Amino acid sequence: MQQVHISKMTGKLDGFKAISTNTITNDYCNKQHVKGKQDGKNICGDCYSHAMLNTYRKNMQASLQRNSDLLSSRPLEPQEIPRVTDAMFRFNAHGELINMQHFENLMAIVKDNPWCTFALWTKRVDLVFRWLRDNEKPENLQLIYSNPKKSHIMSKPPKHFDKTFNNVLQDEHTDKQNCTGQRCIDCRLCYTVNSITTIVEKVKKY
Repeated sequence: MQQVHISKMTGKLDGFKAISTNTITNDYCNKQHVKGKQDGKNICGDCYSHAMLNTYRKNMQASLQRNSDLLSSRPLEPQEIPRVTDAMFRFNAHGELINMQHFENLMAIVKDNPWCTFALWTKRVDLVFRWLRDNEKPENLQLIYSNPKKSHIMSKPPKHFDKTFNNVLQDEHTDKQNCTGQRCIDCRLCYTVNSITTIVEKVKKY
C-alpha cells in the first residue's frame, strides 16, 4: 500500500497541511512557466514553487513526485485515502492538477473526510468541468480559480467555482488587495463560505 504524502506548511501557510505534487515535472506547469517568462503577463512566470523546488526546497521534490505518480496514475485504494483530522486543508500548495485521475483522487479524499473543508486552487477548468458533468460538487470543497493573467482582476468566478485568486503588481489596485500580509490561518477567506469571492494578492518575487 502506498501512502499520500501530507506536507506541514510554513510561512504564510503555517498552521495548514496540504497535499501537493511536483511542479517541476508537471507538463502544464512547465508550459505556463515558460509562457509567463516570455510574455510577462502570465503569473506562472513568477511561480514561487518553481523557484523554491529548484533551490532551497529541492529536497521536497522526492515526496512531491511520489504524490504526482500515485495520484495521477490510478484510483486510490480505499485504505490509501488519507484520514484528515484538520478543520481546513489545502490542495495544490505546490503543483497543478496533472490529469483527470489526479482530480478524481482529490475528490475521493474530499468525500471521505466530510468534516473537513478542502480548498483547491487550480487553473484547469477543463478538468473540473468534465468531472462535474457527471458528479456533484462536494459541499465541503472550496474551488478557487487561479487567474493566470497578471495585473487583471477577474471578479466573477467561472461556473462551479467559489472564488477567484488574482495577482497584481504591488502598486496596482492597492485598495483591492486583500491577501497581503496575513497568515492564511488567521484570514481564512479562501477556506470559508463568505461574501468575498475575489481574492487579490500582490506579486511576490522569489
